Amino acid sequence: MIDNFAQPSRRLFFLKIMLPMLAAALLLNGIAAALLWWSASESDRVSIDRQHMLVDVVVAEIRSKIAHDQESVTVWDDAVTEVKNPGGAEWIDVNLGSWMASYFGHDHAYVLDAEDRPIYAFADGAQQDPSAFAAVQPQTQPLVAELRSRVASGDTEGISDRVLTLGASDLVNVNGRPAILSVKPIVSDTGDLVQAPGDEYMHVAARYLDGEFAAGLERDYLLDDLRFSWDSEVPPGGARAALLKDDGLPLGYLVWTPFRPGSTVLWRVGPVMLGLAIASLIVLVGLLMALRRRSINLSLSEAEVRHLAHHDLLTGLANRAHLAKRFNAALADRRTGDNLTLIYLDLDHFKEVNDTLGHPAGDELLREFADRLRRMTSEADTVARVGGDEFVVLTRSLSSSQAVEDFCATLIQTTRRPFDLEGTQVFVGASVGAARTSHRSDDREELFRRADVALYHSKRSGRSSYTLYDPQLDQAATLRRNLERDLRAALEQPGELEVHYQPLIRANDGTISGFEALLRWHHPIEGTISPAVFIPVAEETGLILRLGAWVLERVCTETSTWPVDTVAVNASMIELHDEHYAARVEKILLAKGMAPQRLELEITESAFCERATVCEKNITHLRGLGVRFALDDFGTGFSSLGRLHDLHAEALKIDRSFVAGFGTDKGDEAIVQAIVDLAQAVGMKTTAEGVETTAQHDLLLAMGCDQLQGFLLSRPLPAREIETLLRAGTIEAALGAPDGGGQWSIMRWRKQEAITETAR
Repeated sequence: MIDNFAQPSRRLFFLKIMLPMLAAALLLNGIAAALLWWSASESDRVSIDRQHMLVDVVVAEIRSKIAHDQESVTVWDDAVTEVKNPGGAEWIDVNLGSWMASYFGHDHAYVLDAEDRPIYAFADGAQQDPSAFAAVQPQTQPLVAELRSRVASGDTEGISDRVLTLGASDLVNVNGRPAILSVKPIVSDTGDLVQAPGDEYMHVAARYLDGEFAAGLERDYLLDDLRFSWDSEVPPGGARAALLKDDGLPLGYLVWTPFRPGSTVLWRVGPVMLGLAIASLIVLVGLLMALRRRSINLSLSEAEVRHLAHHDLLTGLANRAHLAKRFNAALADRRTGDNLTLIYLDLDHFKEVNDTLGHPAGDELLREFADRLRRMTSEADTVARVGGDEFVVLTRSLSSSQAVEDFCATLIQTTRRPFDLEGTQVFVGASVGAARTSHRSDDREELFRRADVALYHSKRSGRSSYTLYDPQLDQAATLRRNLERDLRAALEQPGELEVHYQPLIRANDGTISGFEALLRWHHPIEGTISPAVFIPVAEETGLILRLGAWVLERVCTETSTWPVDTVAVNASMIELHDEHYAARVEKILLAKGMAPQRLELEITESAFCERATVCEKNITHLRGLGVRFALDDFGTGFSSLGRLHDLHAEALKIDRSFVAGFGTDKGDEAIVQAIVDLAQAVGMKTTAEGVETTAQHDLLLAMGCDQLQGFLLSRPLPAREIETLLRAGTIEAALGAPDGGGQWSIMRWRKQEAITETAR
């Protein structure tokens, strides 16, 4: 009976409890397993999709980065000038070729002239013959043609604060390797160099997408076994991303083994799920928690990418894009009476830090300077790095012009404190320009323009200073631009520029020993413009190189038959710091047939004091040819009588300010006598400038001065009037003895002309 009862009871338990429980357990486990499998599959899909997106973003970023890298050297006045310079091959290689490879990782670099002919080539880690461009010409030519067409038509689509010029790029096959090919025009950064649209020289850059690029992508983004493939076949379990050309067709594919977090987790917890339902639930919870952590990590990665898109990688400050966004928001939120202040600054002598200590030291200086800016500003202010050593502070906390000036003064003082770079103390400065909104209609571009104008004024004022924008600065900038434009035009057409010559008279016998060449500009509208006005503009814009060459050619042509010892020509420090200056002078002397010993270059003392520089190399080379040097304006500026014996010049010129001071209580006679005595002690001749009275003449003669120069003897004359003086041999013979008023008769001879010019 018990057994019979037990049998139905066990059966009933099995049928009513065990079987349903087992079925429920199996169902629950099946549902759990299905859910887990679904979750794992979705996780794998999301991860692979994100990896696809990451690869696409990186490829797109590298295309824009290559173009951005090119703009760092193609939007540059020097580049426009040097690519057209027949002797600029070394400059092009350093700045447009090998440097682009070493600093930005570009594999190819080419420069094309206005006719699309290669003038420079860099490939395989070294400079190549321009004919090497043939390897990429078929791929490059359509891009160049398209770009020239857009530039010539005035197309500006795509140009922004971050993209300065038009460009063209595509994915191409270079020597059997996939590459990004980018073309950028070489244009002026200041707008001062006039170029015909579409005729610009072109810079071509290429970077391979396999090899080092693929390895870096695999390393930086944890993409296992990443490689490039020309065909679309994917190995089992692999993933691929198409590299699409501009025509929408794939060039090839990036193939990798994707990371599958869901599958990894599922394989680990599967055996446990088969044994214990509770363990499966715990594992499921753990899996969900793991998936949650994975999602959080991916979200953090996305946030970091967004942060990097709006911040400078080196300093962590806002970049141009983020600054523009904050600027627009500040303008939109501005309340009545609020004033936005934009402070634009760049570091003085930063290039010297990079050149002497290296770019890592320069980067460290930028980071430390960025930290100082952060400490000076509040969280409500926007501090941005907008260029190599250019920074911007946007604030509304400065309520008055005086507050702005106080902030700028504090900023300059902060910058003057030494920077400790790897145990070396470095001193730099900052030039600052500030502008405030004056009307509610003021926009971002206008405020930037005003701050830039103020910054330029600070640089012209001697650097390490600040300027608060004033409308009068616009007028000064306009006058300067007009003067620069007219000076460029004067160089292109004959008649406006002319060289005058002022005689150098031997003090002991009154004979003519030489001449000083002085440039004169007869503007067709403004009349005569003083060299003191246009020479600084020429030096700032780089026109001094062309202007100096023009003057030297003119002098060599006009004075070739004059029976004098020397003809003196002023040399600017800008010219002396040009590495091609000595070669240019030598070429002109040879072409015009002028003996180097007849040329005397007048330069300042600072040029003689340069050590281990291009300036010193130029002086040494020219001295070796036989060119003479004279120390101009001695006794002014930073001149030191105690260092006179260290200066290897043949002559020195006593500044006119000392001669004009004769007869006053300033002791100028004693100063001039000391200069003459010291010069004689070291074997140098002396020339006194600005001799205007017979009293000055007689006193200088008594002091032992070798040569005299000034209006008393002769004003600067054009070449056609010099023949009279040379035929006479002396000033007295040519023009007569001094008259009763103490002036040479040349003043009567030319009395109809008001003598308003002064020697340069």
